[in-house]
Amino acid sequence: MRNVWLALIFFSFFTLAGKTEENRYIVTYVYDGDTVKLHPVNTFSQKGDFKLRITDIDAPERNQPFGQKSRRALIQLCQGNHVIATTEVIAKDQYQRALGKLQCNQVDASLHLVNLGLAWYNSKYANDVALYSAEVNARAQKLGLWADKKPIAPWAWRKLNQRQ
Repeated sequence: MRNVWLALIFFSFFTLAGKTEENRYIVTYVYDGDTVKLHPVNTFSQKGDFKLRITDIDAPERNQPFGQKSRRALIQLCQGNHVIATTEVIAKDQYQRALGKLQCNQVDASLHLVNLGLAWYNSKYANDVALYSAEVNARAQKLGLWADKKPIAPWAWRKLNQRQ
């Protein structure tokens, strides 16, 4: 009986370790402040690569004011030889991008960008008190895009700049 328990514990440990490994990635490209390309750790094929749209925030577009600063902040947080990104994909959007939270070396990318004033908390699709508080704080301190007298939200900017 003892051998059965040891075998179950051994099997459970390696099964759980394998599942943890499945959501570990390297950020290979940062499109903008809320979209990255991920590559699974320990694979050489690009077959598992995918585009992730970070949930709960909306960052300025690349050609929008503060768009490049937001992108550079995410690059600084998430790209590098020793940076491990983790995510839990929760859905896909209309563009077939995976949707999920992103952590780089255990730092929440959404919270990081909102703290810097480089992304909006997307209250339409999220209910996160920490992100809401971070945005209130960044606005009060006029950090990042909140230094602008009339910052344009990315969703409003996209609507104004739709391709005809």
